[in-house]
Amino acid sequence: MTSRPSRIWPLFAVNFFMADMQSGIGPFVGVFLQERGWTTGLIGTALTIGNVAGMLVTTPIGGFIDSSHNKRLWVVIPGIFVVLASAIILISQNFWAVTFSQVAQSLASAAIVPAVTGITLGMAKQKGFNALNGRNQAFNHAGNMVGAALSGYLGYTFGYVAVFVLAAVFGAIAIACVLMIPAKAIDDRQARGSKEDESKNPPDAMSVLLKHKPLLVLALALAIFHLGNAAIVPLYGLAAVAERQANGPSFVATTVVIAQGVMVVTSLVAMQVAGKRNYWPVILVSFMFLPVRGVLAFFVTGWWGVVPMQILDGMGTGLQTVAVPGMVARSLDGTGRINLGQGAVITVQGVGASLSPALGGWIAQWIGYGPTFLLLGGFGLASTALWLAFGAHVKKY
Repeated sequence: MTSRPSRIWPLFAVNFFMADMQSGIGPFVGVFLQERGWTTGLIGTALTIGNVAGMLVTTPIGGFIDSSHNKRLWVVIPGIFVVLASAIILISQNFWAVTFSQVAQSLASAAIVPAVTGITLGMAKQKGFNALNGRNQAFNHAGNMVGAALSGYLGYTFGYVAVFVLAAVFGAIAIACVLMIPAKAIDDRQARGSKEDESKNPPDAMSVLLKHKPLLVLALALAIFHLGNAAIVPLYGLAAVAERQANGPSFVATTVVIAQGVMVVTSLVAMQVAGKRNYWPVILVSFMFLPVRGVLAFFVTGWWGVVPMQILDGMGTGLQTVAVPGMVARSLDGTGRINLGQGAVITVQGVGASLSPALGGWIAQWIGYGPTFLLLGGFGLASTALWLAFGAHVKKY
């Protein structure tokens, strides 16, 4: 089923163009608002409100995707939200207008990952999921890289309006691509990980979320990691622009391009390692890159630190984009609740990510960028310690 190009290439295209549906205008919002007089604390607060909104709906969306017989719809809706987010922030830079645009973007991000995971699992089944998901992620990171490069060029040449228009165009193309995947190519039972004899009596949702120890350990470790990780790149860009070491759009684009280029390769490596072993060591290694990045960002800012810091970011994040959905799908196989589990992990992870911009923004405003980078990097050490301490529950996956 999955070997037919008419079904596989539209899926790869969705992953390529959905890049702006996950991050959208996010990497550019900070410097865009800073140039319009916003303080780092206020920028972080607006981003945090949007992230919290996305966090609250991600788990329910995962449950809806499990029960839905139209998985493609859950890609169409985020595409529409991305277009709305781009339009709103261009029309007004009022605090609540900007916040609403970030809520729309976060809702898109909340749905797109479990939706595409479900579609992939429904097409490849559990046996072929790791390989197809690895290639999906390679295309996704390539889309991020191309999108960021275009954003940097268009932003430098025409201003931020072009950046936000590009995000809307990517969202529209992703909608068209997902509709090219035949609905019959997606097995709904496989997409949610159901066993034949459990289709009419799936386990209680709360039991899956609260009693599944591997899921809890994974979610908590990721939450701690992203509490430190999510704010580093935006703050790094703000520090460089504030010190007049870089042009806003081109600098942000460069950081994204470098990281995403590394992620293309790293995601394929993660796919190979997980296929031969399991996902536990892949996730362990991914946590270790954050403290190194924190130290590097402390000592070097501006263009000099872009390449090494973003290479490390690309390596860590590239490993997680393959290993996290893969581990959730493998550990929940047979429950019929795989997409609910995906949404729950993203939700808990989002707790850390949503608090990170506000935490980092206000701390940087109080004590400066350098010490803040060290503090944020320390969360990677905490995630590593937790992953090792509870290794008995997750090593087999």
